[in-house]
Amino acid sequence: MATAPQKSKSKRTKSGLKRQRQALKRHERNTSIKSMLKTLAKKVEQAVASKNGDTAKEALIKAMQAFDKAASAGVIHKSTASRKVSRLSTKVSSLAAAAK
Repeated sequence: MATAPQKSKSKRTKSGLKRQRQALKRHERNTSIKSMLKTLAKKVEQAVASKNGDTAKEALIKAMQAFDKAASAGVIHKSTASRKVSRLSTKVSSLAAAAK
């Protein structure tokens, strides 16, 4: 049983082509921002793992700012940003509590 060939999903109108270009730009920008967020979170976790409280606090502040900015820009959902910041700050505060 033969199936009909799939139609191309490419846009044909001027507005459709522009939409496609915009979507590609946004996708690339969002991917870059998400990658940066992951890197910042890893830096916090590495500082916690090495038991370096000052570095961990500085990295946490940078990560919090980046997560808040990404959430306000719509790259990630605000609840996701809040959850990730909360988990990172819990790790940093547990490091500070262990040091006492």
